[in-house]
Amino acid sequence: MFRRTKATTETPETSETALGDEPAAGKGRPTPTRKEAEAAAKARAQASRDPKARKSNARSRQVSAREIREGIKRGDERYLGKRDRGPVRRFVRDFVDSRVNIAEFTLPLMFASLLLSAADSRTGSMVLNITILVVALDMVWLNFRLRRELRRRFPSQSTKGATFYALTRALYLRFMRLPKPQVKLGQALPDRYV
Repeated sequence: MFRRTKATTETPETSETALGDEPAAGKGRPTPTRKEAEAAAKARAQASRDPKARKSNARSRQVSAREIREGIKRGDERYLGKRDRGPVRRFVRDFVDSRVNIAEFTLPLMFASLLLSAADSRTGSMVLNITILVVALDMVWLNFRLRRELRRRFPSQSTKGATFYALTRALYLRFMRLPKPQVKLGQALPDRYV
């Protein structure tokens, strides 16, 4: 009832001819015996029970939080998040950091308009409206110039999300940006980012 009716056995000769004269690839080492497998499992279990060995292994593999913070501040690619990695994002950071952005003064100007509106509502609302208008114009100008530079410098690479990345970076005050600015205001940017 549960037997196979036809047994199909394939010899190495038939498998080689079926695959085009290529021998089947193995794992390159013999299968361990049961005794060897049990001994290896026992050794792994012993190593995990030893607290000194476990701590030393963890310390050797672990990077300290201080190193990670310093790496992020320096802009080291190994420590940056996925959003900040790559030559395109590095160029965007340098592009934003090399110019004075009106957008980074949004928060202080809005706070000033709030204080002014407490004294005189017309003056406060005027300062707020002018702030919003100037910031919007600055963002449009930044977006226009950045897209032109990205097309010129990275014609074959994907620049998806780069303008949004630039606009969000421009909103932060310069000393609050992470990774820290690597260029000075007005500094000329290098032609190549690798």
